Amino acid sequence: MATPTVKAPAPESTPPPSGLGSRVLLALAAVQARAPWRFLLLALVMVVVSLVLATRLEIRPGFAALLPENRPSVLELDRVKQRTRGVSTVFIVLEGDDSTAMRQAADALVTELRAIGYPWVGSAENGVHAALQFMKPRAGMFAKTKELEQLRDDVDERYEYEVGKATGATLDLDDDYEPPKLDADTLKKRFGLNPADTNKYPGGYFQTADGKALVLALRSALSNTDYERGNEALRLIRERIVKVNPKGYHPSIRYGLAGDLVTGLSELQAINDDLTDVGLLGALLIILVVFLYYLRVRTLIAMVLTIGIGVSLTFGLTQLLIGHLNMATGFLFTIIAGNGINPGIIFMSRYLEGRRRGRSVELALSEAHHETWLPTLTASCAASAAYASLIITEFRGFRDFGIIGGFGMVLCWAATFAFLPPMLIVTERISPLDEGRSGLFGLLPKASAGGTRFGAPFAALVSRLPGTVALIGGAIAIVGTIGTVRYIQGGPMEYDLRNLRTDMTARAEEIRITRIAENTTGFVGLDGMAILVDRLEQVPQLVAKLEAKRQAAPEGSKPFKAVHTLQDFVPDDQAAKISILNGIKDKLIRSRKRGFIDDEAFAKIEPYLPPDDVKPFGLDDLPEGMARAFTERDGTRGRIVYISPTAPGLIDDAHYLFRWADSYRETKLDDGSTILGSGRAVIYADMWRAVVNDVPRAVLLSFIATLLVIAFAFRAGFAAWAIMVALVTGVVWMTGLLSVAGVRLNFLNFIALPITFGIGVDYAVNVMQRYRREGPGGALTAVRETGGAVILCSMTTTLGYLALYGSVNYAVRSLGIAAVLGEIACLLAAVIALPGALVWRDRRRQARSK
Repeated sequence: MATPTVKAPAPESTPPPSGLGSRVLLALAAVQARAPWRFLLLALVMVVVSLVLATRLEIRPGFAALLPENRPSVLELDRVKQRTRGVSTVFIVLEGDDSTAMRQAADALVTELRAIGYPWVGSAENGVHAALQFMKPRAGMFAKTKELEQLRDDVDERYEYEVGKATGATLDLDDDYEPPKLDADTLKKRFGLNPADTNKYPGGYFQTADGKALVLALRSALSNTDYERGNEALRLIRERIVKVNPKGYHPSIRYGLAGDLVTGLSELQAINDDLTDVGLLGALLIILVVFLYYLRVRTLIAMVLTIGIGVSLTFGLTQLLIGHLNMATGFLFTIIAGNGINPGIIFMSRYLEGRRRGRSVELALSEAHHETWLPTLTASCAASAAYASLIITEFRGFRDFGIIGGFGMVLCWAATFAFLPPMLIVTERISPLDEGRSGLFGLLPKASAGGTRFGAPFAALVSRLPGTVALIGGAIAIVGTIGTVRYIQGGPMEYDLRNLRTDMTARAEEIRITRIAENTTGFVGLDGMAILVDRLEQVPQLVAKLEAKRQAAPEGSKPFKAVHTLQDFVPDDQAAKISILNGIKDKLIRSRKRGFIDDEAFAKIEPYLPPDDVKPFGLDDLPEGMARAFTERDGTRGRIVYISPTAPGLIDDAHYLFRWADSYRETKLDDGSTILGSGRAVIYADMWRAVVNDVPRAVLLSFIATLLVIAFAFRAGFAAWAIMVALVTGVVWMTGLLSVAGVRLNFLNFIALPITFGIGVDYAVNVMQRYRREGPGGALTAVRETGGAVILCSMTTTLGYLALYGSVNYAVRSLGIAAVLGEIACLLAAVIALPGALVWRDRRRQARSK
């Protein structure tokens, strides 16, 4: 705030009320002048209560929090989580130079980690020892019956051949004839064993082929969104690692943590840190630009406290109405602060102008109430309507954004007119504004005389070239329209999901460890989507239907790679196969005794021969480690089906996700039942479809609501039409800039389109309101006087958006970019194109009247 220029006192008279709104505001000003401390005490109580409520707001990360809770894919995802939830994964990756030492350390760690117990650690494994012990002697049972029968015949023939050869009974046979050999590699291959699979886990451990890394896999009964208990689980895990001291087994051994529990908690921490960092950056930028405009600390404090009240009330009410924040609404703090401070800027500007003219504090406040309530309320209601237009959308991210922004704008306006005047009255009584200062501390305030002249350069430009700037503005609007059409025709959507996620640069080590763990363990479900059926007999029907869809898809456009079930580990026709395998085993043992197979070859094949007591087995007989990914919370096995992507890299391509989601989101079985699928593929596809379907309606509603607010406030006259044209011009400039900048639209920055109508109209409304008060020829005064405050309003809003670019999330950054472009376009339309057209119009009228 600056020290006003000393002038002869103007006549002390209260502005005549011109309507109900003015009478109410003037009455309010009188009450504020009599009892300012009561208002400030009320503000303190409201802020304390609001902050207590706001601290209870929960952050809900992930795409599922952006869709309506009654969406089929969301309901199905919740059902799957309820049946399988509590199985989060933690990987401990040991790296070092001594393979044997790492195995010893891993064995010791498994014992200690299992001792932590439920719910922190439900299981801990460092390999597939139990699974190998169970599956090896049953490996042959996975071959087809006909292939086993052929192998049995070949073994019998070879055996007879070797016996005849040893006894001379083969003399009558063709000298060139020799039956298939019985070496170990051939027998293992005939059993259906893939060398790559049998060598995948060296010694049964989750260890890389070079022995440089070994992985321990832990299952926790905690969700990766349970921040407090999840971190406690990681603390307990680290304590046990320290207790075992892997370096004690070999100095080169080091460890790192990965897995979905670690990643989920890291992302939650990143979001919390991001909200804090972006919020502080936005607040700092807004405070800085406000100070640069007013150049007085007490004015800055009054403005900051006022918007602080409005923002506190907003998020306190958010807790009562919604109860949580998501990826879309988590950054509304800076947006609401940057936009909600605008009524205070306009009010303060008019108040200082009155004081500069020699008005008393009470009269200056009354004039500010009288002359700013309508344009600021109009602008706030237009912004509120633009936000509220998002409420009609099915997309919860937009809906919550609309609710919070809608009442946030009104609360900030109410906080300004309720609590800023009492603050000014109290500060004036403590240190009157007209008490001049000398020296350095009074130089800058006197130079600014009520506010830095942000509008002066624009007024000078418009004054010299009014027609030129108006015509150039129109020409750019035409070019912008053409560019927008081409932008839409060319496909403006962002389909690369890597551009919508968190910047992982700072977590590169976590990513590296995660890749080692995933590649080494090969856990089912890391990339796959889970489908949960109601009955076990539905599993083969579902698999058949899904496989039919995959086979029907053209080559190169397959929707998924494979379907995985627990039933895959239970071969069919087991009794017959066991009989055949026992026959093969008998002949191989006899061949060894006769020396037809040497001990080395037999040692290689013996682990894969069935034991004497082998019996048919079912799902319940499988080792826990094998069945865990397919086991529900109540212990039921086999009803979970996984469908894996065609290739891991494709999960970042939205086009592929849509194809993948459509292949399994709904499958009708022959028994008449319908199996629903969910997971991130279906969730993202549904989210994107909701955005595409909802945004056009929200944009149209926002535009209509903004026009109605303008028409109601300005009685649909020339002023209303001029504001509308300025707004459309700014929006067209914005979309043209998006096209030129190559900004792709996504589920978050789409918000910038509808809210630009309500926020962008603010500037044209205030310039036009001042022009109306000044009368014909007053456009330049409007830009010089009110324009400075309007530019400051835009700067605070722009900086609030610009702070989003400091986010670690690419989608949030894109929202900041799109919204900043909208702000710049609408501001320039309001302080250059609109005044240029008004000055040009007034001068031409004046010339014709002469």
